[in-house]
Amino acid sequence: MQQSPALYRDRPNFPVDTLSEVLSLLSTQSSVFAGLRAGGNWAIDFPPPDGIKFNAIVEGHCWLIVEGVERPIPLEAGDCFLLSRKRAFSLRSDLSTPAIHADDIYRYAVNGFAHCGTADTFFLIGGRFAFGEEAGLLFDGLPSVAVVKSGSDQAAVLSWALQRIAHELATPSLGNAIVVQHLGHIMLVQVLRLYLEQEGDNTPSWLLAVSDPRIGAAIQAIHAEPARSWTVEALAKIAGVSRSTLALRFKQKAGIAPLEYVSRWRMQLATRSLKNDHVTISSIAQKLGYESDSAFSHAFKRVMKCSPREYRARLMSSFGP
Repeated sequence: MQQSPALYRDRPNFPVDTLSEVLSLLSTQSSVFAGLRAGGNWAIDFPPPDGIKFNAIVEGHCWLIVEGVERPIPLEAGDCFLLSRKRAFSLRSDLSTPAIHADDIYRYAVNGFAHCGTADTFFLIGGRFAFGEEAGLLFDGLPSVAVVKSGSDQAAVLSWALQRIAHELATPSLGNAIVVQHLGHIMLVQVLRLYLEQEGDNTPSWLLAVSDPRIGAAIQAIHAEPARSWTVEALAKIAGVSRSTLALRFKQKAGIAPLEYVSRWRMQLATRSLKNDHVTISSIAQKLGYESDSAFSHAFKRVMKCSPREYRARLMSSFGP
């Protein structure tokens, strides 16, 4: 059995960390981290973020208003929220205060910190990750805003990362950028973990699927042998359930059918390989189990909405002058 190098290592009985594997496939095109201090009566309108946006309240409290979400959301120290859709949002000390645009304060930010209002009772750390198209597997299915409340056992790690980011932003030094980026990734993983623990049972998503022991086992098998000619029956045997049970449960947890997941996972791997212009499209097709270039191209276009050649050309142009 040909196994992905990110899987199993030399310990076949060790559970596969599929979240780490998927995160490792994501290409972070850009990441931005910043802080906000505010107090008194204040309100800020933020434009729709490019990519995945998360903020965490370190001190104080505020209201969060997200485009398309019916009710304002109260937040307090220790709470985090993640925006997985391109939606405008606002942060306000109260709901009646007129808002200013974020550009009006962040253009004066010092070392990534902006100030708003007449006091200093509120402190927030924010981050934004812009990923490539392959991020859809991880973030599709999440609600437009995922709020993670304080009080979890994992909150201590999140709090530590927050404090370190705040220190790095406030104290410019050699290596700040890489330290902040890695801490930001730690925060992103923690927010995803906490969301899954607190509210993840409500909406079908990849995170919900891999957390289910039986569906997770099927997903791990797919990741271990992406080129295998998978059938629902074979995956059901691995999961220890009937064919019909697997099909129903997979759809309930992941939001897609088992064999559709196989196709989408193959495309995640294909997009990574296409970034290397020394790897031929034919070799990618063979590695992923397709009998011909045309079969691979058809499957790729169905999922990615363009051909492999078009995808590679677009990648190359993005790195051009």
